[in-house]
Amino acid sequence: MNADQYQQLALRTLAAGLDARERLTNAALGLSGEAGEFADAVKKHLFHGHPLEREALLKEVGDILWYAALACDALDTSLGAVMAANIEKLRRRYPEGFSSERSQQRSE
Repeated sequence: MNADQYQQLALRTLAAGLDARERLTNAALGLSGEAGEFADAVKKHLFHGHPLEREALLKEVGDILWYAALACDALDTSLGAVMAANIEKLRRRYPEGFSSERSQQRSE
């Protein structure tokens, strides 16, 4: 499955009748909440002695993707287009791959 297929299928589960502002707000709050759940599970593993629950983390990543697809929809673009633009930005920023030096000296 590619990103745009995912976006199309994922958004079939979006509540009907939301305007772009409501979709964007839902996406922003959802991304924050799901990222927080992911971070909390990692925190509990690292600092509270909980086992690392890989499957639970992957489900949270899936929820994050759902809200990312919604954000793209609300901004009238595709998840694939955003992914491609991000890769291009990373290529410009780190043409030879990541380096601490380039990270510290980057202008954008």
